[in-house]
Amino acid sequence: MNGTAMQFVRVVSRVEQMEIWNANRNGFSFVISYESHSGPGLQGRTGFVASWRPIDQNRSAIRVGGSPFKTLAEAQEACEAMLGHLTTDGPNPGERQ
Repeated sequence: MNGTAMQFVRVVSRVEQMEIWNANRNGFSFVISYESHSGPGLQGRTGFVASWRPIDQNRSAIRVGGSPFKTLAEAQEACEAMLGHLTTDGPNPGERQ
């Protein structure tokens, strides 16, 4: 990493109520989505859920530990920390966060 933060971009969806952000860096894709128990959009525990996966591998995303987060900023910070871990230690395919 070169010290610059990942730039998360809101994904435009045909479904108006979905809140999803994406960033790619150093061969990894990160996605943050907002989920709630009820109402429109994604269903789950209320908060911002972050996940990652290697860009060059066709496999399921792995949830970032601590999800769901109360704020988008907290989820982004968690993704930055995970990227630091992944680029320092390397991903462990069996690891589920």
